[in-house]
Amino acid sequence: MAYDQEELTQDLVFDILSSPRRRYVLYYLRTVGEPVALNDLAEQVAAWENETEVDELSDQERKRVYVSLYQTHIPKLDSVGIVEYDQQSGMVELTDRVHRIDDYLTETSEPIPWQAFYMGLAAVSAVLLLLVGLGIGPFGQIPALVVGIVITAGFAISASAHYLYWRSQRKQVPNELRTRGG
Repeated sequence: MAYDQEELTQDLVFDILSSPRRRYVLYYLRTVGEPVALNDLAEQVAAWENETEVDELSDQERKRVYVSLYQTHIPKLDSVGIVEYDQQSGMVELTDRVHRIDDYLTETSEPIPWQAFYMGLAAVSAVLLLLVGLGIGPFGQIPALVVGIVITAGFAISASAHYLYWRSQRKQVPNELRTRGG
């Protein structure tokens, strides 16, 4: 890799993320999830910046963003190891190091307290198992297998919801795009 193993300090992360253009690059690469041609990346960033569709961009708009990405932004992201740029193929992709800046890219507005939710689900499950095991009231009529299936389904559904929530937060739209309705 082309970057120093230096730590991504808060100052360095703020410097990297100070440019809306670099934030657009990171958002697009996360959304696509695979290597992207620099030309395609430049077109999408230009479309967002000009609040239009890719096919409605002028050659000047495309070129302006392409040159900026090629000369400034992609080399900067590559030098700190957040993206990897292959000059031969013209492909850009995120590296695993991008996760070190996740906290700076996502909003901190009232996250779901998943640990409390799972603890509550475990407590309800334990009480239900106890009631069934001791045969208390109508719970004595419920087979233990059914209770096990219900509890397992509850945890499976919760874990799936947690994963989908996490994934949606990972691909959160940059504020610049959100305010434009993009």
